[in-house]
Amino acid sequence: MAYIGVQPTDTYLSIASQQITGTGSATYTLDYSVSTEEDVAVFVNNVRQNVSSYTVSGTSLTLGGTISASDSCWVLFLGRTVGTKTPAVGSVTNDMLAGSIANAKLANSSITLNGSAVSLGGSATVGGNNTPAFEAYKGSNQSGISEDTNTLLTLDTEIFDSGQYDTSTYKFTPAESGKYLVYLQIGWRSWNTSSGSVKDQSWIASKLYKNASSYCSGSFTVAVSNLQSSMTSYVQAIMDLNTTDYVQPYAMHQNNSGNTAEIFGNYFYTRFGAFKLIGA
Repeated sequence: MAYIGVQPTDTYLSIASQQITGTGSATYTLDYSVSTEEDVAVFVNNVRQNVSSYTVSGTSLTLGGTISASDSCWVLFLGRTVGTKTPAVGSVTNDMLAGSIANAKLANSSITLNGSAVSLGGSATVGGNNTPAFEAYKGSNQSGISEDTNTLLTLDTEIFDSGQYDTSTYKFTPAESGKYLVYLQIGWRSWNTSSGSVKDQSWIASKLYKNASSYCSGSFTVAVSNLQSSMTSYVQAIMDLNTTDYVQPYAMHQNNSGNTAEIFGNYFYTRFGAFKLIGA
């Protein structure tokens, strides 16, 4: 017949004993740590001692008097004769595990996250953050952008910044080496127009500079003769940057009959930003 509930214990530990050789002292060290005097039975010269005649504290036993080497002293560890039973698979519930479990009780004391060992009970960031990061735009329109000239955009207003963008030099200098996604969008507002002054095939470009040199650009051809609306050029790139590299935003236009151009100083049209790629 099957049992209802937990099966009764059917195995026990053997009673452990210890022989103590007297040294003329009353205090001796036990082989096992015990909690109370009732956990052990003490025999001196074959006479069981009353529990009130000795004291225990962990592995320390203090008798009611001294014993010599000629005395016979035995200790029986009664508290160790407890039943043992291996719990059935799936029988341990969350309530039974309430509280913390020491790392020393676990088969492994650490786990690996992103290739690094993290001690259990400690803390770690999973995945990481896309920082350093920033995004900026210009608070007002920027005019006077000459033809056939790479012009630095003075984007002086930050949307957010983890501390690496300079609003006076317009440089993004990352504090951490790695791969960054960098982007630049330019909203071209107008040319310095006069009827028929712009050739049929004008060219506008957003350009990213790394360490004062052109790195990449995004451009297209504008087939208009008099721009007084808006056109947008865009570029983005994944760039390897170290802590001394810097990136700046540039604009350029050509085939505009020598005229200057103007860009929107509005976040909706013109913005420059970057962020570090996680794990890169």
